[in-house]
Amino acid sequence: CVRAALDAGITTFDTADTYANTKAETVLGEALKSERRAGLEVFTKVYWPTGPKQHNDVGLSRKHIMESINGSLTRLQTDYVDLYQAHRYDYETPLEETMQAFADVVRQGKALYIGVSEWTAEQIRAGAALAKELGFQLISNQPQYSMLWRVIEGEVVPASKQLGLSQIVWSPIAQGVLTGKYKPGQPLPEGSRATDEKGGADMIKRFMRDEVLEAVQRLQPVADQAGLTLAQLAIAWTLQNENVASAIVGASRPSQVTDNVKAAGVKLDADALAAIDAALGDIPERDASKNVSPASRPA
Repeated sequence: CVRAALDAGITTFDTADTYANTKAETVLGEALKSERRAGLEVFTKVYWPTGPKQHNDVGLSRKHIMESINGSLTRLQTDYVDLYQAHRYDYETPLEETMQAFADVVRQGKALYIGVSEWTAEQIRAGAALAKELGFQLISNQPQYSMLWRVIEGEVVPASKQLGLSQIVWSPIAQGVLTGKYKPGQPLPEGSRATDEKGGADMIKRFMRDEVLEAVQRLQPVADQAGLTLAQLAIAWTLQNENVASAIVGASRPSQVTDNVKAAGVKLDADALAAIDAALGDIPERDASKNVSPASRPA
């Protein structure tokens, strides 16, 4: 899939130390090692544990950030990452300690820029203010965002625009629900994410209600009219938000990369956007209070 992405002109790759318990970084590093580093943008993240969940192997303490960036660089086979992101907000570490550690990571040349993921508007404002005092800037937030999950629109997006942050969104196809492969009243496709307890079944279940799946099926004529697949329609819609800089789309097959990249540059007209809103009705989740990090570190 990485090769297919490169062949399609994709140069930005997002990962995290916790994905596949560090294996994702290792695989990506191996896949990119022969590419010209200056032509790539490599992003990774820190927060979740990657080992046996010892106290220091989680969160955004100085110790965990410093150990994690070194481990990530080794696995990615690179001297620096373009963007280092706080994977969640850490309520158990003083924000001053976290931001000072990120400032030092930048000064040491191990990361060019710092971003956050799934922070609230209030947390983003506080982090951005501290970053400014320390001589660097938060440049991005990585939230979940799709036609079905729009909780960032009310507070996070306005705050980010004011502070100069862009959204690098994940799950623009809602864990695969917006591909239309899950049909209301029908058995779940064998081997799909919705059947994989370790691969995201718990996260996707919020979208697996029949009324949601019926709304997704109502999008098919809109996609047909635009000459797009449902997945391409979902990605194009996401990218059309002016505060969205990019969308992270996973793929399990090279053909998915080839298909999804066709959504880049698609401009949906006003009629298409109105038809999408009409098809979905009040199904999309917009409650800003659901944009939260865990109240405590994983046990």
